[in-house]
Amino acid sequence: MKPDFDTMSIAELRAYVLSHRSDDEAFYKLADRLEASPDDTNLYPSPDTPENIAIMEAAIQEQIKKLEEKHKG
Repeated sequence: MKPDFDTMSIAELRAYVLSHRSDDEAFYKLADRLEASPDDTNLYPSPDTPENIAIMEAAIQEQIKKLEEKHKG
């Protein structure tokens, strides 16, 4: 009997998909949930110029700082 994917969190569903890689239904459910989930993801250009590399480095450092503060708090 398969679990109820609709009641699983994204983390639980991701873990299930990783341990049941041939379960296409679970994979597509995860993909749909990730696509539909609101997030605060910022998109940045591909770092192909010195300016874009600097933008990417700053974004990575900011994300690291946020994650460190989250884990401390």
